[in-house]
Amino acid sequence: MTLSPAKDNTPLAVIVIILTVLLLALGDTVIKGVSTQMRLWQIFVLRSGLALPILLVILRLRYPAVPLMPQALGWVVLRSLMLVMMWISYYAALPHLELSVAAAAYYTLPLFITLFSAWIVGERVTPMGWLVVVTGFVGVLVILRPSSEAFIPIALLPLLSAILYALSMILTRTHCRAEHPLILSFALNLCFVGVGLVATLVLWAVAEQGAQMGFLSPEWAQMNQNSLMALGVMVLAVLLGSVGTAIAYQMGRSSTVATFDFTYVGFATLWGVAFFDEHPDVWTLTGMLLIIVAGVLAVRRAE
Repeated sequence: MTLSPAKDNTPLAVIVIILTVLLLALGDTVIKGVSTQMRLWQIFVLRSGLALPILLVILRLRYPAVPLMPQALGWVVLRSLMLVMMWISYYAALPHLELSVAAAAYYTLPLFITLFSAWIVGERVTPMGWLVVVTGFVGVLVILRPSSEAFIPIALLPLLSAILYALSMILTRTHCRAEHPLILSFALNLCFVGVGLVATLVLWAVAEQGAQMGFLSPEWAQMNQNSLMALGVMVLAVLLGSVGTAIAYQMGRSSTVATFDFTYVGFATLWGVAFFDEHPDVWTLTGMLLIIVAGVLAVRRAE
């Protein structure tokens, strides 16, 4: 069974991306919470190792005619590796940054997606579209305050994540649009497991004895009841998040969907308050207001 490229349905894509980033923000909150108990490579292997058989069962029962081998294998592998590198950069920063600050730095990505959409895909970006992106980007800068004493260089890791994510989503629309979303999710989770195992083995071999690598350590932590519950939430987040992201960027204009990706910042801030008592200051709230304004302008532009 081959799938023809999906028809554009930007309103549905917007709804999908909002629900997706809500769940992804919750999953990232859980990862930040267990970063002192579990290791990043351990999370990659266990989380995606549990997600893979679930995806396989869904594919065989619901879509038995869909082949597991992607139509554009090389592009799908490249997309998956870029997304894994994106999450490594982002997760490595989480233990050292407030969730809202990490999210704000990461969400410079709509600017990159809009730029790449214009340069690579040739999508026409209207003046209102640029106003939306610039307004949201200013909000991110107000939250991050790169010139202030509170800024630390590790906050640039989410910025690298933004660039990788933007490129991978452009790749999704240009070269992976005909792939079934569950196949894209399957490939991504398979890549998570592979990278997690390779990183564990390589770091174990090269790391000096007794070296303290913290969240990136190759030494897996012992699981307890709390970490098992957290793992369940992470599996749900990666399953629905990877599928939802693929669907949104397959069926909607990249620059429009990216604008609503901004809602991750709001969700991350709310989860930070709820779980870590990270109360945003007036600058953060001002930046959030600018991002909300950008979202309102985007809705008017989409009408």
